[in-house]
Amino acid sequence: MNFLLSRISGKVHYLLLIITTTSTIVHFNTRTSSPKHQFLSPNTTTQLLLTATPTPNEGIWTVNSIGRLGNQMGEYATLYALAKMNGRQACILPEMHQHLAPLFRITLPVLPPDVVQKVPWRNYWLHDWMSEEYRHIPDKYVRLTGYPCSWTFYHHLRDEILQEFSFHDHVRDEANQYLARLRGRRRNVTYVGIHVRRGDYVHVMPQVWKGVVADRAYLEKAMGYFRAKYEEPVFVVTSNGMDWCQKNIDASRGDVHFSGDGRESSPGRDFALLAHCNHTIMTIGTFGIWAAYLARGETIYLANYTLPDSPFLKIFKPSAAFLPEWIGISADLSPLMKGH
Repeated sequence: MNFLLSRISGKVHYLLLIITTTSTIVHFNTRTSSPKHQFLSPNTTTQLLLTATPTPNEGIWTVNSIGRLGNQMGEYATLYALAKMNGRQACILPEMHQHLAPLFRITLPVLPPDVVQKVPWRNYWLHDWMSEEYRHIPDKYVRLTGYPCSWTFYHHLRDEILQEFSFHDHVRDEANQYLARLRGRRRNVTYVGIHVRRGDYVHVMPQVWKGVVADRAYLEKAMGYFRAKYEEPVFVVTSNGMDWCQKNIDASRGDVHFSGDGRESSPGRDFALLAHCNHTIMTIGTFGIWAAYLARGETIYLANYTLPDSPFLKIFKPSAAFLPEWIGISADLSPLMKGH
């Protein structure tokens, strides 16, 4: 058995050497051309191995690539932090690279598909907040699983995480140019990004989680906070339910703009706009959480949006999701109370 494990370990270390070499070229190509994951041919890989620097005997950690943009960012940041905390080499799956590389200058190596199949992974499930045992995971080949998205995993590395999620120049420039067009004749403009999560949540929250989504009153209160504090706020609304937003957000003052001229835009474009605003109004979901985290301004979020006996609270801790300095406005739960 020891001999077999030694053979497997030796092969994995060799594969890790390949990953380290090819990943440098993968990320170089990502920054200089189309952001698609690329892998080298076997002949090219073999030639490069002759001059590559050996990788330390440290194992490989990765994380499942599930969910949409906000989930993917949470998984990436958690892998980055926990692997570093445990002294392991972090690598991401090709699927995660496909989600994140078009927007961000991420640097973690990408695992080729054939390597993924050969590594003797130990799946390690994470709940959605940091626990002491996560500092002491002994295994060398770990695949983190779950939907981790909590600042408690990675906030001590905030500067590094923000660097990982720095936008490509063309993404940044497009967002800033769009915002500049909204300035008009305002001299002291303050951009406030609004993300309104609707879609499946409109039904899932009340039917599954005993919760609600943001309503018109919540958004009016949140916008009122910024209107009272800043001289010339401009609100940039993004949503996967833009029709609802146009009917329920009062734009008569001329300070509200609906992204994409009121049509639902791409998640990446919306996210870049939100992240380049000065402040954030979010509703629920990891998309809004990450937009606020990258914007680094004042954030208002929907608080207490489930009943006390909601099963959602068994897998979600609000104190681990929202930074302490963010401002919560409690949701109106009366629609749920009528049938509770």
